[in-house]
Amino acid sequence: MNLNIREFSSSADGFRSELEALLAWDSVSDAGVQEAVANIVHQVRLKGDEAVVEFTNRFDRRQISSAAELEISRAEMAAAKLRVSDELVTSLEAAAKRVHDYHEHQKQPSWQYQEEDGTVLGQKVTPLDRVGVYVPGGKAAYPSSVLMNVMPAKVAGVGEIIMVVPTPDGLVNDIVLAAAYIAGVDRVFTIGGAQAVAALAYGTETIPKVDKVVGPGNIYVATAKRMVFGAVGIDMIAGPSEILVVCDGKTDPDWIAMDLFSQAEHDQDAQSILISPDLAFIGKVKAAMERLIDDQSRKDIIKVSLEERGAFIHVKDMDEAMDIANVVAAEHLELSIDEPEKWAEKIRHAGAIFMGRHTPEALGDYCAGPNHVLPTSGTARFSSPLGVYDFQKRSSLIYCSPEGASELAKIASPLARGESLEAHAMSAEYRIIKGDTGE
Repeated sequence: MNLNIREFSSSADGFRSELEALLAWDSVSDAGVQEAVANIVHQVRLKGDEAVVEFTNRFDRRQISSAAELEISRAEMAAAKLRVSDELVTSLEAAAKRVHDYHEHQKQPSWQYQEEDGTVLGQKVTPLDRVGVYVPGGKAAYPSSVLMNVMPAKVAGVGEIIMVVPTPDGLVNDIVLAAAYIAGVDRVFTIGGAQAVAALAYGTETIPKVDKVVGPGNIYVATAKRMVFGAVGIDMIAGPSEILVVCDGKTDPDWIAMDLFSQAEHDQDAQSILISPDLAFIGKVKAAMERLIDDQSRKDIIKVSLEERGAFIHVKDMDEAMDIANVVAAEHLELSIDEPEKWAEKIRHAGAIFMGRHTPEALGDYCAGPNHVLPTSGTARFSSPLGVYDFQKRSSLIYCSPEGASELAKIASPLARGESLEAHAMSAEYRIIKGDTGE
């Protein structure tokens, strides 16, 4: 199959503006989606279970009469696990352990220190009480999404984890339920869409209100998450999946072709980009892609993704490749090059960095250990992968001894009066020890 993938040269006039246009992605929902989601959120907040049942029957073609029918028990999750092949259960358990063990390293302890006058300062780290995890459902099976969203919450010590997953036409996915059981999800409700996000954010008679909603979803889910933010925390508003491969021309072209396919097959909006200083190698990769694509079950999606958002970029050297990689700030960055650790030091912006020729992004999606929930659309410039820290909050600790309070008050009082906040100043001044002039 011929592929019409755009090719760029970093030395060409206008390259930077062309790169900017290539990377542009508008994830903002249109007015119609905004209006529909606003109505769903309002109805769920107003009517609770009644609205959840109504929207679930309408959008997922269900025939339920009460919200209680939406819940799947731990026993049912365990039964689903028994229906899954032993090989798949073994892989799920191995992946869960690897993800758990990696995130153990992210745990942040509380800390404090004492000053000479007895004043104690510190930080108390506390897990969230309850978290909601959204998992896409229906014909699609995303057990990896369950593990990646649940395991860091478990490591953080979250008190209760509520999972929601849509089941269009009543289709329940055993693999997803098995993953939920293995990961330790407490409760599962078979709801999806904006109504699921609203139910988690505000709570209903049956579905508990959570402190934070995490997990991927379609434009309705993303719009709902943006809309309820403030009433509840969210992880991020994610765009289409992305991969940027930097290769020096020494990796098997078939390997690189398949790495690019691995993101393009997600959906038609996914983005796959190859950067290389070896122009002949770029040609070999393109030839490999055209030879291999017909064997892909999702070849039609891959073709649209590559032709609409994919690109080959020829650069003069590896230093320029790193500069462009920092501009792209990709969700997934593969450094399929010699001395990848050395070059990784030059990367400032990337969701995850896959180093070396034997480290495809696909391993990170499932079982390497680091989280696969990553910043997209250039947001790696200021945000990070999902982790334990997303399920913890930090409280400042301040304890003043009488002597410490007296000294701090002498600093605070002038500052408060400088802001014309007299009560603040007097509150501090009351703590100044009488006769203490500070001299």
